[in-house]
Formats: sequence, structure tokens, C-alpha cells
Amino acid sequence: MRFAVIGGTGLIGSQVVRILNAAGHEALPHSQSTGVDVITGRGVEEAVARADVVVNLTNSPTFDEASPAFFRTSMDNLLAAARKGGIGHFVILSIVGADKVPELDYYRAKVLQEDVLAAGSVPYSIVRATQFMEFMDAVLSWTADGDTVRLPPTPIQPIASKDVANAVAEVAAGDPVNGIHNIGGPEVFSLDELGRITLSHKSDNRTVVTDPTAGMFAVVKGDVLTDMDAHLAPTRYTDWLETPPHD
Repeated sequence: MRFAVIGGTGLIGSQVVRILNAAGHEALPHSQSTGVDVITGRGVEEAVARADVVVNLTNSPTFDEASPAFFRTSMDNLLAAARKGGIGHFVILSIVGADKVPELDYYRAKVLQEDVLAAGSVPYSIVRATQFMEFMDAVLSWTADGDTVRLPPTPIQPIASKDVANAVAEVAAGDPVNGIHNIGGPEVFSLDELGRITLSHKSDNRTVVTDPTAGMFAVVKGDVLTDMDAHLAPTRYTDWLETPPHD
């Protein structure tokens, strides 16, 4: 099968390309660096022209109120090209529980992306994943202040990017589900606990202070963990910490 992986040079996309090619498929990475711009539409039709499946792993450059416009425009351009090219399967990566946190601009934007895809005429699959383990350093930086890091006790089910990439590749190579496939890590932590585990492993002497109002995840009040029908990935957080580099 032939795959056009849009956003194919990023954290997940580059791994998806490797996995699909290793399985004997033809997967080509496309991004701004290869001349494909999903906002202006430049190079989009050419990128998907020979593909059987489009995997869209592009992401908004910001997590704020500008993100819905990014996903609306990029999906409109990609779906128009997919329809013109007769694409039989269109796959996107989203977030477990995104529809339960309307307070976050970025989560609302991801729900918009899902809705645009589902409303179209191209057969599709939505892979929803929990928070990437690779993002933990960024989460710690958001509320760091001197010798302390403030984090809320929000439940988190971290998943390794390699497990996300494997799931996306598997779904993309299968039949369209015309719905959502949920994946998550094998363990649940509170975010403040996960912060303490991370700092301890790095021999970082900063102290994590539990603060229900700190950072982006403070607004996550409901249950945004996977349900019983989700696929649980194998990689545990402490094992992931012990196996750098994190591809």
C-alpha cells in the first residue's frame, strides 16, 4: 500500500514512516520542509495523488485560540485533495477525552478536526492517544519557579511516542473504522506524582508542589483516561525513562 504521511518528519510521523516502510509498504513523509503547506495548500494535491491512505499528523504551531483555524483550514485543504485523488482511508491522531475539556482551546480544536473529518465523504479512522511521555519535560517547564515546580493532581495515563506510532501505523494499514480507536499507557499517575518521579530520575533537586490551579492541565476536571475498550500500550513510564534516547 502507498501512504502519504503529512507531518511525516515530526515526532510521531517519522516513526510511522519507518514502521510502514519496514512492513513493506511505501510511505512518503510530507511537511513544509518537503514543500507541502497544509494552510496555503501548496503541494498538497501532489503529496496525496498516488497514495491509497493519507495519514495526517500535522499539528497547530500554537495551543491557543489560533489552533481551531489551523485545523479547520488544514483539514479542508487535505480532504479536498483526498477526494480529488480518490483516497480510500484518511487517518488523524487526536487526544483521549478531548471532547470532555472544552475549556482548553487546543482540545476544542482537536474535536473540531475530528468533526470535520467525520462529516466528510472520505472513509476515515481517528486514533485518540493519551499524553505522550516525551512531553513531560515541557509540562515541568510550564510552572517551574526557582527550586519548585507546581503541578495539579490531574490523573495522567502517559504513553510512549513509539507506542503511539505503532498504533497509528496499524490502524492506517487496516480498514477504515469510521470512528475512534483509543490508546493509552498501561499506568495512571497523578500529574504531580509523575513530576516527582521524573525529577528523581534526573537527579533534579527541585520540589514538586501540588497545586490544583497550576498549568494547562489544571482545567481538566473530568475523567480523560481511556475506557475499557481502549488498547493499552506496553511501555511503562519508568522503563521509558531508563531507555534513552527517546525517539
